Order: sequence, then C-alpha cells, then structure tokens
Amino acid sequence: MRRLEFTPPRWLRNPHLQSILPSAGVRRRDVLARAAPLLRASRERIVDCGDGVRLHGWYAEPPARPGRDELVVMLHGWEGSAESLYVLSAAHLLHEQGYHVFRLNLRDHGPSHHLNPELFHSCRIAEVVGAVGAVHREFGDLRLTLVGYSLGGNFALRVAVRAPGAGIRLAQAIAICPVLDPARTLQALEHGFWLYRNYFVLKWRRSLLKKHRAWPDLYDLDELRARRDLVGMTDHLIRRYSEYSDLQTYLRGYAIVDDVLAPLAVPARIVHALDDPIIPAADLARLAPSARLHVAVTEYGGHCGFLERLRGDSWIDRHVLAAVREGPPASPASAALSRARGA
Repeated sequence: MRRLEFTPPRWLRNPHLQSILPSAGVRRRDVLARAAPLLRASRERIVDCGDGVRLHGWYAEPPARPGRDELVVMLHGWEGSAESLYVLSAAHLLHEQGYHVFRLNLRDHGPSHHLNPELFHSCRIAEVVGAVGAVHREFGDLRLTLVGYSLGGNFALRVAVRAPGAGIRLAQAIAICPVLDPARTLQALEHGFWLYRNYFVLKWRRSLLKKHRAWPDLYDLDELRARRDLVGMTDHLIRRYSEYSDLQTYLRGYAIVDDVLAPLAVPARIVHALDDPIIPAADLARLAPSARLHVAVTEYGGHCGFLERLRGDSWIDRHVLAAVREGPPASPASAALSRARGA
C-alpha cells in the first residue's frame, strides 16, 4: 500500500463535503458544460449480456482522428448512473484525450428499469461480466480498461477476477473507493451521518417506483413505502425478491475482502481515501495479498470526492487519466526484472 499526495484547501478537507459535492447541483452546470462534446458524441447502446439480460449504456467515439486504440468502460456507484456528474467529469477528460469511452448502466439504473423484469441486486456479477464481454467482442482491437466508483469499483474488481475465464482481455481495472465489506458499508450508511441514509433511501425508493411502473404485475411496494431504514429495506427486498434467504448471506455474496481477490490475474488498482465516511479504510487490510493488486491511499478525499475546487477536473479525474495512459501497473516480479535488466 502506498500513499498518494492529495491535499485540498482547508475548507475542502471535510470528508462529508468531499463525499457530497461531486454529485451536488453546485457542480452540475460546470460538469455538463465541460462534458458537452462527450455527450454530443455519445450513442445509446443496449448490451446483450446473455441469458436474456440486457443492460443500457452510452458509447462515445474519440473526437480526434486518429484517436487512441484504447477503450475505457466506466461503472457508476449504487443509485448513480452513467449520467452521474463524477462519471461525466472523468469521462469527458478521457474522451478529450482521445479514448473511446463506454459508460455502462447497471441494471435498474439510468433509463433501464424496463429492460429486465428482475430487480437489481449487487450479486448480479454474471450480467456485468456478460456486458463487458459483449463490449470487448465489439471493440476487440482496442485495449480495454475498466474504471469503477464505489459499488461500480466493487463490480470492476469482481469482473477483473472473472475476465480471463470469460475470454475478456482486460488490460487493467481501476477501482475508486470500492465497496469492500458490504455489511460494514451498510452499517456506516445506516448509523453514520444521517444525510447519507436519507439520500439513498430517497433515491432507492424512486428507483423502485420506476421498476413498479415498468412491471406493475410483479412488484407490490406498499410494505416498502412504510420503511425509512436501509437495513430493513434491503432485508425485505432480498428475502422477497431474490434467491438469497437472509441479508448476511446476500452481503457476503459481493464482499471482496478475505480471499475473494486472491485469484486476480489481471492488474488492478484501488485508490481509497483514509477519511472515507462510507467505506471504512480499515477494511483495506482485509484484502488478500496479490501481486496483481496495487492499493494506494490518500489522507483526504472522502467517498469518491478528491476535489480541489468546485469547478474543473478533479484530482481523481486526472489520476484516472494518468493510470489509463500509463497502462497496467507492473507486478513486483516484473518490476524487479526490469530493474535488473536496466542495471
């Protein structure tokens, strides 16, 4: 684990400000203005993930000819979307620098509630692997990098574990503040700063209402409307509408701590802020040691924030661009061999 230098101005060192501002309306006009070329170039895609599952996304070809022979697939966080400001802010920078960009919506995120009858849950890794595989087959001549934020970072790392077995030539995965132990994250949301719980309850309820409108004969949300707690909502929906019999089994199903990442054969990077109020940084110590996994931390940054100012690209935007441009990080063995050859 190495430390990265990110020192925002004093007024931006509060972890809650860092966590809230990247998606706040105060940044919307600036982000949308900067991302305008990306949005104009974006073409809607429906991705066949196999087994009858379809996911929604946006593909943008690079503006310059020739562009880079590289594709970046981006995954948003829970109850975010391919249109989230933090996704657009990084995507526009990558696109501006000549990268192909595919912004993928997870099931029931963005305008996708009508595509699949079953509800989203975070253990649906097979369909995300299927989506990345379909994109890879379409753009097989491009080097592929996967970038994910929060829950999207968790998905990105799980896809990286499965990529070789799925025939996906993934150059690297980059995870920004990924969900590590979902049980700990759920408790942090439920019992931490009240604004986070209220924010996700409100957004989740809106999403479930869209699902009900798209599939009115499948879902009865009357009991759910009475709930105001994330633990109770999650438990109710998992028991009633998933294959999992209890909440803890479900949460363990998408944890990436302990030995989950041990089989990594694809280079992967994690960037995490030590002051993240949603994903406890202490859980980084529970990740399986792997020569393929490179973990970097910053003292500040909150949850997927890393803002130095309200306008313009963020520190994490530029860090992601640099990581994509640099390419896959070398394993310790290959790095030692390179040094020996150069001696």
